[in-house]
Amino acid sequence: MLRAALIDLYNGETNRGIPMLKEILSNYANVIRFDHFDVRAKNEIPDLSYDIYLFSGGPGDPLLNDGPWFEPLYALFEQLWQWNLKDEPKKHCFFICHSFQMVCHHFQLGEVTKRYKMSFGTYPVHRTHAGKQEPFFEGLPDPFYIADFRRYQVIKPNMERIKAMGAQILCLEKLRPHVTYERALMAVRLSPYMIGTQFHPEADPNGLLSYFMEEERKNSIEEEHGASRYERMIRDLANPMKIQRTFNTIIPAFLEHAVEALSLMPA
Repeated sequence: MLRAALIDLYNGETNRGIPMLKEILSNYANVIRFDHFDVRAKNEIPDLSYDIYLFSGGPGDPLLNDGPWFEPLYALFEQLWQWNLKDEPKKHCFFICHSFQMVCHHFQLGEVTKRYKMSFGTYPVHRTHAGKQEPFFEGLPDPFYIADFRRYQVIKPNMERIKAMGAQILCLEKLRPHVTYERALMAVRLSPYMIGTQFHPEADPNGLLSYFMEEERKNSIEEEHGASRYERMIRDLANPMKIQRTFNTIIPAFLEHAVEALSLMPA
């Protein structure tokens, strides 16, 4: 039985990310047993005994050292990278949103900055040449639709560092010809065993529809982001060719690849 660490960075805030990740992992209960680590609220950090590491999104500034968990989590990124350089069964890692920003900062892949305005809703993302070859995106159109909720971003990619690591930029933010802002990195493959997305591939459209259609939450979103943005998000969540395809594809492909690769390792 393989072991997975679900690394929760939501700091105790109510969210849909962790329940959705738990549900996805439960689909692999016959081959994967997982433990939940509440990093920011309880200072829980996994050791290196796990086979698979799923790092969640979360609120706040990804560069703010606001607790005893902060430096150990950055240390874990480096320990996982160094482990995978050894002739040992590899550690398969997926980073989402907040943790994506943190790991990009740690490896100096780009600049983490606050957005001029919060990104909230569903959007298309465009694949790079490397992204068009990415096996975890197989079957997705170009562009494909994602759920994106963030106040921070990774921009100004350090191409020298990316090349030195053997990393690849897989996706960029949607085209916005009417503004001068730089397009953010939306997905990066750090290595054959480590990949991250700025967006939320765990976003279950059915669960989010129920969540966002609650009257109080609907009113709050419309007040902050506008009725048109809210209505577009609801339409995209209900469209089986948009967020549903992303949900069905990326994390399942990551987990299935990890299971297959680790199952082939000699005992």
